[in-house]
Amino acid sequence: MKILCIVSDGFEEVEAIGTVALLRRSGLTVDVYSLNGYDATGKYETKITELKNIQDLDFNNYDCLFLPGGPHYRTLEENEDVKEIIHHFFRKDKYVAAICAAPTILGRMGYLENKIYTCFTSMNESFGGTYLDTYTAIDGKLITGRSVAAVIDFALLIIKTLQGDEQEDKIKKEIYYEKNWL
Repeated sequence: MKILCIVSDGFEEVEAIGTVALLRRSGLTVDVYSLNGYDATGKYETKITELKNIQDLDFNNYDCLFLPGGPHYRTLEENEDVKEIIHHFFRKDKYVAAICAAPTILGRMGYLENKIYTCFTSMNESFGGTYLDTYTAIDGKLITGRSVAAVIDFALLIIKTLQGDEQEDKIKKEIYYEKNWL
């Protein structure tokens, strides 16, 4: 499975880097493309370099689209190439995963209508679907996460969905993941 991640300046570091790291740990191929050439600077000034340039993207080669949140969601939402990529993934019935502010892009494009989803709580609008006040939600091939605090659960849900329960359990053991351990 190949996953396409798109970032631009203002991405939320933990959501992007944390999710990508867990997916790669699980053996998934994740390519990170930038709208800013070959690098991007996160919301908290973390610069990631040697990314792939969105101009070089052939999105037909990917099985899943991952959109991290952060203030960059506005840039993604206004970019015609990004909108075409989102349309492609939904038209081709491929997986789409979005966390925090990023699900609102999908909502404004009409893709949350009649779907179960979550997003950053204060950004939830009347998208025509069913909002869940939970860390993660899944509806068919749509996977959504609520916030930075949900990153591990979000990444594990993607792993479970794309690779199965056994792989999810393997990664949980590797990272000593135990809910409610306190």
